[in-house]
Amino acid sequence: MARTRKTDKPLFVATLLLVGTSVVMVYSASAVVAMDRFHRPNLFLTKQALWAALGLAVLAIASRVDYRLYKNDRVVWGVLGLVGLMLAAVLFSSPVNGTRRWFGLGGLGIQPSELAKIACILFTAVTLERRMHRINELRYSLVPIALITGGLMLLILLQPDFGTAMSLLAIVLVMVFAAGLDYRYLVGTVLLLLPAVAVILVAAPYRVRRLTAFMDPWKDPLGSGFHIIQSLIAVGTGGVQGKGLMAGVQKLFYLPEPHTDFIYAVIAEELGLIGASAVLICFLVITWRGLRVAIRAEDSFGSFVALGLTTMIGVQSFVNISMVLSLLPTKGIPLPLVSNGGSSLLISLLAMGMLLNISQHETSEA
Repeated sequence: MARTRKTDKPLFVATLLLVGTSVVMVYSASAVVAMDRFHRPNLFLTKQALWAALGLAVLAIASRVDYRLYKNDRVVWGVLGLVGLMLAAVLFSSPVNGTRRWFGLGGLGIQPSELAKIACILFTAVTLERRMHRINELRYSLVPIALITGGLMLLILLQPDFGTAMSLLAIVLVMVFAAGLDYRYLVGTVLLLLPAVAVILVAAPYRVRRLTAFMDPWKDPLGSGFHIIQSLIAVGTGGVQGKGLMAGVQKLFYLPEPHTDFIYAVIAEELGLIGASAVLICFLVITWRGLRVAIRAEDSFGSFVALGLTTMIGVQSFVNISMVLSLLPTKGIPLPLVSNGGSSLLISLLAMGMLLNISQHETSEA
């Protein structure tokens, strides 16, 4: 039997803390870069603050929309169709840094691959709820999920955006495994995908350089290993208390895009171990409460959606922080809710709003 309760406060507070950290640290990390490139030190701050305000409004709305409305086939297929068209159309947009991932809209960039994660989570959750009783009959239960996920991944890879495609795959694998898929099928799927992943990695010279730099950044400290080394210097020199807000050095043209992919390194340098740990704790709280919501959801659809949304935030934050600490090769995956970027922040806050709504419904037995 289900009952309605108040919104999950720890989840909400952790989200607000990360958004507040985002606005402050994006300004600290980007002011010098923005002044040098655009002669406007507040440029990225203004954009991030606007996206944060819009995102919090989206969170407030999403937290009040009954998540069961997303179970409607028209909603799911409508979102999938829109995302598919956007992913196809963006391939014909003007390239930015050699990739085609964004639509320009009034000076703001819209990245459809972020919305693709939400669309795929909803479709996977609907399919699993209806077919999980025969989850190990692959043709019946998993082929539809594989086709939709594979199609979205292909469009994302063509941009190219290997990191987002792999994140999407990880989310879906976690969801189908939680539905009861025999682990042998999961292991088999991973083994089958490994050759394809290897081919994709070696096909692009810049990915090969990232892998070799990850293995030994000091082999080419002024070339492919430069970014990793500078990130580790930022983290190491921050100490326990940090150098102080705005006092970081590595953001001064040493770290690449310090306000996006490497913002956690700036946090570690300026706020030290204390600040970096506080950010990490916020992500751990979101993961803990998200999994709790998934376990206590009143139906399997809500449970799968909550698991997918939690995995989305958890995987991205784990990969980004691991990249900054040189535990994984460098990859253009932003730190959710913190890194500069309107699409990432907006979709992350939409996900948190949906998760907060699911938290308002739980089984009385939980």
